[in-house]
Amino acid sequence: MWPSIRKQFERQVVRPDIVRKMIECGMRVSEDEKIYVGDVEVGFTAVARAVKVDRRVVKQTVQQIRQNRYLYSLFSRTAPLGTSLVDVVNMLGYTALIIQADPKSPGIMAEVAEILSRHGMVVRQAVAEDPEMVHDAKMTLVVEGQLTGHVVEELHGLKDVRSIKILK
Repeated sequence: MWPSIRKQFERQVVRPDIVRKMIECGMRVSEDEKIYVGDVEVGFTAVARAVKVDRRVVKQTVQQIRQNRYLYSLFSRTAPLGTSLVDVVNMLGYTALIIQADPKSPGIMAEVAEILSRHGMVVRQAVAEDPEMVHDAKMTLVVEGQLTGHVVEELHGLKDVRSIKILK
């Protein structure tokens, strides 16, 4: 997805940064050229501050998205993923696994989920970053309870896993 979006902004310097932030936050563009996260309107100034650009450039980017059939078909339907549980795992009695693996290798999430399932672990949340959008993309899983040494050993044994960080 990202290469085809990037191509639409190849002549602009900062607009790809604005679009990247919009994707990261699940922002959508409305028919009347406003930005929303869910049903909450987000002002051009707020986006501009986050990306460190002038608000007029954000407005122009939204106008470009609205006028382009392909971009608008994407950005009129984007939505936020929801609340991340990673920062509250300790209060919930959960564990977060942050796994860095070869992003081009298929089946990593399935292999991790299979190991967790075999050990009776329930996955509450799973998010995999897009390697085309995020340098050193990682997969984050939030599971109920605490991990045993056997589970961690098995996860480290997966051939394409580079590193695992555990947050309790």
